[in-house]
Amino acid sequence: METLRELMAWLRSPDEIGVVFIKLALSAIVGGVIGMERGKQGRAAGMRTHILVTLGSALTVMIGLFSTTALGYSSDPLRISAQVISGIGFLGVGTILLKGRFQITGLTTAAGLWCTAAIGLAIGAGFYEGAIGAFLFSVLAVTLLHKLEYKLIKRSDRFGIYIEISSDTAVTKTLDALNMMYTVTDVQVTAPRSAHTGNVGIEANVHLKDGDPKIVAKSLEELDSVVFALESI
Repeated sequence: METLRELMAWLRSPDEIGVVFIKLALSAIVGGVIGMERGKQGRAAGMRTHILVTLGSALTVMIGLFSTTALGYSSDPLRISAQVISGIGFLGVGTILLKGRFQITGLTTAAGLWCTAAIGLAIGAGFYEGAIGAFLFSVLAVTLLHKLEYKLIKRSDRFGIYIEISSDTAVTKTLDALNMMYTVTDVQVTAPRSAHTGNVGIEANVHLKDGDPKIVAKSLEELDSVVFALESI
């Protein structure tokens, strides 16, 4: 037990060369494992991006600690590293894509980058217990919980649909037919996307378990009043 305490005390030394490389190596491993799963999913930020985030975060903390302990500067050692949490947002924004009214991708990757940065800060500060704990829970969240989340989401699928009809007199008839075929909400009458004079557009949210927007659009196009229908994006 005494040996373990001595080892942990040494690992928390901010100016030991060996500790610096151990922190950087641990940061690279943690970031690489978390980013590996994102890379397999084809996300914008993969293993290399996460490694660089954790390395940069850990180094930022170590710079602050080193400047106060080894160089003798009188300043808050965590002032610079505190900006990492807010500054990492520019990477997160770049991974988020809006593909449709209910299709937003990249949120998990952005959150992963933010969490990875925090883990890197913890490693750089020598808070290994918190860093490893957060690392384990992060890996659990992006791997094992992925399937559970997918199943829960599939139970309440919804997507936007756009319907263009031939005249404003057919709006009520079309909406009645739409409500008989599917469960719809947030129905709005809009200007026609085709800009064809006399046509009217309808935007609606369709709630359908395991529904395919293309199949729904094709079934709506069979109505006499419908000019065309497609997934709303």
